[in-house]
Amino acid sequence: MANTKEVNNNNFNKEVLNADKPVLVDFWAEWCGPCRMVGPVVEEIAKEHDELKVCKLNVDDNQALAANYGVMSIPTIILFENGEVKNKVTGYMPKSSLVSKLGLS
Repeated sequence: MANTKEVNNNNFNKEVLNADKPVLVDFWAEWCGPCRMVGPVVEEIAKEHDELKVCKLNVDDNQALAANYGVMSIPTIILFENGEVKNKVTGYMPKSSLVSKLGLS
């Protein structure tokens, strides 16, 4: 996770909601197979999109935050801009599909 930052209940507001650029947050859990599949895809996006901050949030450790953003299944990837949810994608998909659905170029 060289290009991603772990976020949690303690730093979510600072790192995500008050960020000075768009933030992509991967809501995941260690036991989730599709989460492990999408992890490297999220890493690639982090490397290729300098305009984004990319973070990972473990839903097992931060259940209230996950519930607050309507995360009902994982992986869920949410794009935040100016502290607001701009886009949300659930489930594994190839990088090209994920980038397209999130509206990244």
